[in-house]
Amino acid sequence: MKRILFLATALIFAGAMYAQSPTEYTAANKGWLVDLDQAYAISKNTGKPIMANFTGSDWCGWCKRLTAAVFSKPEFKKWADEHVVLLELDFPRRFQIPDKYRQQNASLQQALKIRGYPTVWVFTADKDQASGRYSLNPLGKTGYKASVQEFTNEVDQILAKSNTASSGSR
Repeated sequence: MKRILFLATALIFAGAMYAQSPTEYTAANKGWLVDLDQAYAISKNTGKPIMANFTGSDWCGWCKRLTAAVFSKPEFKKWADEHVVLLELDFPRRFQIPDKYRQQNASLQQALKIRGYPTVWVFTADKDQASGRYSLNPLGKTGYKASVQEFTNEVDQILAKSNTASSGSR
């Protein structure tokens, strides 16, 4: 009987951990936003593109590896603060995220044709104020890389190509 009670207590605790209100929902990766509206506002204010990490935080092995090898490292956080706005778009299986974010994430997944995880897209966005809809300007994408240096080099190349393309069109 004690074992069942312990399991029930553990399940209740786990449910409480993940049954957060939308204002309490945060990304599994510290320092990442989960709301496109917030990421868009920061992107517009700073001129930095959005880097969106499409992940299955609780089930995807390669996503967990990418977080451990890259996203959790201080050198990545320093690089990201200077170059991009971080947005985590999670597709968990063991817990529910608020409907607002589940719908947002599914819409972005469809718009960018995400077929596997992890996929990391770098993009800029524009928002139609009347309709509230976004139009995305995809700059490039990447996936799992084994080190911060390898990952940031790839994203730096994406950013350099977009800067070259935008300066060439002026």
